[in-house]
Amino acid sequence: MALQIHTYAALLQQIHHDLRTQHPEWVQQNGKSPMCDSYEARLMELLDASRPIESNENIGKGAENSETARHCELVKASR
Repeated sequence: MALQIHTYAALLQQIHHDLRTQHPEWVQQNGKSPMCDSYEARLMELLDASRPIESNENIGKGAENSETARHCELVKASR
């Protein structure tokens, strides 16, 4: 049975987990993974580009205020 993802944040977290599970050779001894980080960043760029604008207040604010950018900061802080 396939895992159901209900939120964008949950999708990003699942991708983060799955990349490290599927490619343990990319994870360094200290737990960091520049290769996984690179794949995640590129995928998030593509996902952000394909998402509809949620409200007019988001127009012109740039990627630094996106849900993806906030998730990236949370992931970095958890390492």
